Amino acid sequence: MNSTKPYRVLLFYKFVPIHGFALFAQHHLHVCWQLGIKGRILISPEGINGTISGTVEQTEFYITTLQMDERFADMQFKIDECDGHVFDKLFVRAKEELVTFRVGENGSPLKQTGQYLSPEEWYETMQHDDVLILDGRTDYEYDLGHFKNAIRPPVKSFRDFPFWIRENLSAYKDKTILTYCTGGVRCEKLTAFMMSEGFEHVAQLHGGIVTYGKDENVKGKLWEGLCYVFDQRVAVPINHTEEYTVLTTCIHCGKPSDRYINCANIDCHNQHFQCEECEQKTLRSCSKECESAPRREQLEFSR
Repeated sequence: MNSTKPYRVLLFYKFVPIHGFALFAQHHLHVCWQLGIKGRILISPEGINGTISGTVEQTEFYITTLQMDERFADMQFKIDECDGHVFDKLFVRAKEELVTFRVGENGSPLKQTGQYLSPEEWYETMQHDDVLILDGRTDYEYDLGHFKNAIRPPVKSFRDFPFWIRENLSAYKDKTILTYCTGGVRCEKLTAFMMSEGFEHVAQLHGGIVTYGKDENVKGKLWEGLCYVFDQRVAVPINHTEEYTVLTTCIHCGKPSDRYINCANIDCHNQHFQCEECEQKTLRSCSKECESAPRREQLEFSR
C-alpha cells in the first residue's frame, strides 16, 4: 500500500478460538512493545479486536507478524493514514469477551452471525421500504453521525442492547433488519443474538462504517454527519459525495458544533458537544457545577 503520510491507524478484529488467551495476550504485548506501536488490543477466548497506530513500517510489520499465525492469516485490516500516533499508550488486555455483551452462547459469532452485506449491497438494500436499519452503537456515537433513517437506540453501553431489543423489536421478527457499527465487531455479536431470539432476516454491513466510507463505488452515500472513533481523532468523515452537514449543537449556546470534548471536571468527564467559544467561557465544563468543581484538569487557555 502506497502511503502519503508517515503513520497509519489499523482497525481489525477476528472471532476465532484462542486457547490459553491470557498467555497469548502477554506474548502479544511483548511483540507490540518491540514494534513501538500504540493503541488498544483485546484478546479473549473468542478472538482478537484492536485499534493501533504506528509508522507505515511498524504497522506493516505488525500485519505481517499477525498473519503468520494461521488463525489470523485471512484477517482484514482497515487502514487510515495519519500524521502521527492517535494513541498515547499501548494496552494489550485479556478479557472474557471481545465486546462485553453478557448473553453467553446466544451472542457468539463462533456459532452464527447475520448475513454479510458489501458496501454496494448495503447501499442498495437500505433504500428498500420494508427494512429496518438499526444502529449497533451507543446513543452518543449515533448523535455525531449515522445512516439516513437509522433507528437510534437509547443505550449508553453495548451490553444494554439485549434488553432494548427484547422490549422494542420483538414485534418485528419477520422484518429484514440491517445492522451496522464502526468496524463490524459489535454487529457480529448483535446479529448472533438477534438470530438466537428468532429474528428471521438479519444482515450486517461487512467491515462496518469505516469500510463503507472507503468503498470507491458508494463513497459513503446516505451517511449523515461524522463517524465517532475511539482514538484522539474522535471523528472521521464518511460521506465523500456531498458537503458535510453538522448534525449537533453546542450544549451551551446551541450553535452548530461537532466538537466532542470531555468535561474538565475530573469527577465528571462527561463527553459533550461544545464550540470553541463556549469551551473558553466555561473552562471546558458541561455545567455550572462542573465549572466550579475543585478537581479539574489544567487547561492551556485562560478565561
